[in-house]
Amino acid sequence: MRVLLIDDHPLILAALQTVIQGLGEDVQVLGADSAAQARDTLKSRQDFDLVLLDLNLGDASGFDVLEEFRAQYPSLPVVVISASDRASDVIRAIDQGAMGFIPKRTGNDVLAQALKLVMSGGIYVPPMSLGSDAPEPEPIVVAESAAPVNAKLHQVQALASQAGYQTTAGLESLQLTPRQTDVLALLLQGKPNKIIARELGVSVETIKDHVAAVLKALGVSSRTQAVLAVGQMVQRQPNAAFTTFR
Repeated sequence: MRVLLIDDHPLILAALQTVIQGLGEDVQVLGADSAAQARDTLKSRQDFDLVLLDLNLGDASGFDVLEEFRAQYPSLPVVVISASDRASDVIRAIDQGAMGFIPKRTGNDVLAQALKLVMSGGIYVPPMSLGSDAPEPEPIVVAESAAPVNAKLHQVQALASQAGYQTTAGLESLQLTPRQTDVLALLLQGKPNKIIARELGVSVETIKDHVAAVLKALGVSSRTQAVLAVGQMVQRQPNAAFTTFR
């Protein structure tokens, strides 16, 4: 796995390089200390598997760089790694196409799980309070493929039951159609409507209708809120590294 790490603080950049390279013998990390250097690196090399992006860069806003990279390199996963753990920053990053948000205070084990999760096609969201009395949602994993609707929903419910969590509204109670459930699975991977339409063989307008129906069923108004809503419904088993939605 080849990783481009972007952070303008030399000590943090060096420390993160060491930590990430230590995750496995097959991990290679190249550092960039500015948005400009990162742009030049991506133009000269097309073999990166992942970008880790700090939000606070000296020569650019991390959010602007995130939006730029997602537009120019849509197949290259970008994960924000930041000193911030504010819910507003997490939501904004995921809204702009980040495949994950990792606070810098995260331990090495969780960091490793988050990166493996993203490389397998999932989205990593750190535990965060949504302003309710419910338990904080655990990191969310979204599988890379859509399984048959009944098996998918039953497995999700079983995992929640095994973990001992009580959910206010299970996925089955949403009464999604099989097609809407497929759209939800792809939506939670961060895929845009055009890609979802292509994979499901329908028009973009049809996907927009399905997305609207899914968001309405979840009682939310954005894709990021959908990710967080599903995270509240499906909590991981307490001792598991992560839970998958299939």
